[in-house]
Amino acid sequence: MASEKKEQEKKEKGLSFFTKLKNSIFKIEKYPEMAIEGFGKAVLYISKILIILAVVVSVWTLYKTNEFVQEGINYLQNDFPEFSYNDGTLNVESENNTIIENDKVGKIIIDTKTDSEEEINKYLNEINSEGTGILVLKNKVTLKNVAVNGEVSYNYTELLKDLNLTQFNKEDIVNYVKDGSINQIYLNIFLTIFLYSFVMYFINTLWYATVISIIGYLTIKILKLKVKFTPIYSMSVYALTLSTILNIIYVIINAIFNFNIKYFDIMYTTVATIYLIAAIFMLKSDYIKKSEEVMKIEEAQQIIKKEMEEERKEQEEKEEVKKKDKEKEKKEKKSNNDEPEQSNA
Repeated sequence: MASEKKEQEKKEKGLSFFTKLKNSIFKIEKYPEMAIEGFGKAVLYISKILIILAVVVSVWTLYKTNEFVQEGINYLQNDFPEFSYNDGTLNVESENNTIIENDKVGKIIIDTKTDSEEEINKYLNEINSEGTGILVLKNKVTLKNVAVNGEVSYNYTELLKDLNLTQFNKEDIVNYVKDGSINQIYLNIFLTIFLYSFVMYFINTLWYATVISIIGYLTIKILKLKVKFTPIYSMSVYALTLSTILNIIYVIINAIFNFNIKYFDIMYTTVATIYLIAAIFMLKSDYIKKSEEVMKIEEAQQIIKKEMEEERKEQEEKEEVKKKDKEKEKKEKKSNNDEPEQSNA
């Protein structure tokens, strides 16, 4: 009884995260079983993987930021013009914008004089064309890197409020970095990147799952299987497992070797689509096997029914023969009883 109770509790809790992870990559035939648990469980499962991805992206971004800060502090001391910050506004004492090319960070554009949206968009387009970079404006700084879709902006006021910094200048920044006080900013950057990247990856993953599930649903219709859209969507989420793990590996490799894959998004969706289609064909195969088993059972039932019908007919024939024999015996007895009476007369 205790073992049955534990088994029942296990079923109610569902499959563990690591079991689903293994099944999603190596046991495609288990997709329907996992999909039965519902869409919510599928989303919760993929969210755990996306948290790992968001942590990797955040750590990598923080590493790159620290690397840039350590290199930049020397440049700041020796070559960068004087600047000051006061109540959310940064002012660099330079008539023209400053453009710095950095192999690790990308293009850095500094312009604290402009308010033109057109000019700001032009700067962002220049950075996007490079793939990575930083745009420093008078009220915010915007970061762009290959790990994060789009740009991430930090408002100076929000970024510095926990540090109680309302004003500083070039000399203050140099001292601030060297005495380790910048660690609080690093923590804010980490949390901001983590939340942003998790939300973006979560939205993108659900979008990819939607596209893949539509392809899967069309495949279901072609194969003439009766499966609702929701289980197909859940299966699509599980099918994105390997693609998401490959994305994590890609971010790590990119961080170490600066290695870019041009058509990674296409590969991402293709791998997941192949997994889903394979799971659907396995589902079709199981359906055919079960149909064949049902047909065999029906054939066996027909044979048994036929045999039982034949036995019943034989039994009825035997009963009929017995009945006729009994009637014949009765007639013979009656005939024998009538003959002696006539002879006595």
